[in-house]
Amino acid sequence: MIVALGSNLPGPYTSREALLEAALTALPDVGLTLTTRSTWWSSAAWPDPAGPEYLNGVALVTTDLSPVETLAALHTIEARFGRARGEANAPRTLDLDLIAHGRTVLDGDLVLPHPRAHDRLFVMGPLAELASAWVHPVNGEPAFRLAANASVGRDARSIAKV
Repeated sequence: MIVALGSNLPGPYTSREALLEAALTALPDVGLTLTTRSTWWSSAAWPDPAGPEYLNGVALVTTDLSPVETLAALHTIEARFGRARGEANAPRTLDLDLIAHGRTVLDGDLVLPHPRAHDRLFVMGPLAELASAWVHPVNGEPAFRLAANASVGRDARSIAKV
């Protein structure tokens, strides 16, 4: 299972990196086991680059939870870290996106794989670090090619800290 993490507001933490590291340690509390994670990637806020910069990464996790239960678990962690849902693409303390749940394809209230992740370098770049040959279950493209062709967040760069 693939989870994307992002933050552009540190909340009560000393930095966005500290907040994201704490979010990773909270995964087991909701039934998710971290297998591996990417470096952190920095990029301008999107769609308004005047906002605070984002720090993003990807985690590979395992779980016995269903896709819907997994998304609910991720929302539980977001709430714990002060995520307030409101305006789309607004600055936020923590954003946890379920990118893929195995090879599951869903097109309902929950869409899997994530409908826009394949076009975001700040998701596909970190994923390509971990699993460059991962193949998108709908478009059939590997992560390394999706990263190379992503059109959103083209300024995203690894800050190479793990």
